[in-house]
Amino acid sequence: MRFVYPAQLQRTEGDEIVVSFRDLPECLTSGADETEALAEATDALEEAIAGRVDDRESIPYPSTRRAGEHLVTVPADTAVKAALALALRETGTTRVALAARLGIDEKAVRRMLDPRHRISANRIHEAVRALGRDLVLESCAL
Repeated sequence: MRFVYPAQLQRTEGDEIVVSFRDLPECLTSGADETEALAEATDALEEAIAGRVDDRESIPYPSTRRAGEHLVTVPADTAVKAALALALRETGTTRVALAARLGIDEKAVRRMLDPRHRISANRIHEAVRALGRDLVLESCAL
């Protein structure tokens, strides 16, 4: 899954720019201009995805961008944790079962999924591979 979500920017009467994501209705932010609004959108999107990982809620696949929308990318640290959460959900594997496969304590798996805990992407990649998936990072033009 590519963690790049389409965002709609709307100017308010007060000249503020409001950013919303149709895939994540709880994710709203704003800025004084387009540059600030898109920077805030990245932060808001990261928090929305992290919140869903934390709460064990589903993470929606990004919709196709529509005319006039901007693409906003989830920061890599959060994207790899979300990829692990998706892999767990899609394979029906529990955190305890994953820990057993990796030969580690279940607390280590919890830390891998904790959006506020810094962990090596290599550790998360190893966990995703243990679930029969792969983690691929790509650089692309938006």
